[in-house]
Formats: sequence, C-alpha cells, structure tokens
Amino acid sequence: LFILLAVTLMIVTELINTAVEKTVDLAMPDLHPLAKIAKDVAAASVLVTAAFAAVTGMIVFYDPIERLIQTGRAGGHPITAGTVWILLSLVILTVIAVQTRFSSKGNGVKPSLLTAVAFAVAALIACRVQDTLVALLGFLLATVLLLALHDKRKRPFGSLLLGALLGGFITVLAYYLYSM
Repeated sequence: LFILLAVTLMIVTELINTAVEKTVDLAMPDLHPLAKIAKDVAAASVLVTAAFAAVTGMIVFYDPIERLIQTGRAGGHPITAGTVWILLSLVILTVIAVQTRFSSKGNGVKPSLLTAVAFAVAALIACRVQDTLVALLGFLLATVLLLALHDKRKRPFGSLLLGALLGGFITVLAYYLYSM
C-alpha cells in the first residue's frame, strides 16, 4: 500500500510540476524572478516526493533484500551489507582511478560511474541468485539506465559501455575471489 502511495504521489507531483512549468512559460515568455521561483518550488515538490518514495522503498524492501543478501541461493559465503558496500566502493574507486588516468590525456573514453554502479549491482544480483529471470531483469534495468543516459543526456555510448563492462567485471571478479 505504501509503495502504491509513493508511486502515485511521484506521478502526481511530476504532473503538477509539468503543469506549473508550462503555465509559467505560457504566462511569462520572458525571464522573471517570480517565474523562476514558481518553477523551483514545483521542482522542489518533486524532489521531496522522490525522497519520500526512496525512503518508503528502503523501508518496505529492506527485509527482503537483506534476506536475499544473507541467504542467496547460489551458495558460498553469506554476504553482509558491509561486504556489498565494500564491493561497490571498490567499483567506484576503480572507475574514478580510470577516469583520473584518462582525464589528463584529453583523449580516450572515460568510463561512466553511474553505469558502472548499475551493472555492478546487476552482476551481484546475478551472482547471488540462480533464477535466470531475476538476473536478466537486473541487467535489463541497468541497460535501460544506460540507454536513458545516452538518449536524454547525450553521453557518449563508449563511455557508458566502458563503465558497464568495468562495473560488471570488477563485481564478478571480486565476488568469485570472495567466495573462494
């Protein structure tokens, strides 16, 4: 019920935000400080609702995710939340190191941190569960994020793909080294 409420509130605030922005654009084609305030307040309402949805999701899904992490059907050592954070930190630090290495050159493709983390989470899910559908859904969500970043933010596809490969590879390697 809380998830339904959070999703509904998110959609409603997005609709209201869009309505306010379009109305302000129609009423004030020129830049005006009051128009900016109206748009900022509408956008802030979306941010507050998104925070509510995130907290609601964490509260509702914490126990099932914790059980999955603790008793994954793939066997091996149980993974604690701390281990997951260490693994994600390893991915993040590696990507930042690679980005820093290539930023001084001015050429080459720098890996995307966001896609690296998304594919790291998908790879960890795939390593922990034996259900192929769940693993595919994890990778599907990560791929949707990759395509959205490419489409909406015009990020270079090579950068996104390199981040995805780096995040997935580091996670699988670290997971199997940990499981030995």
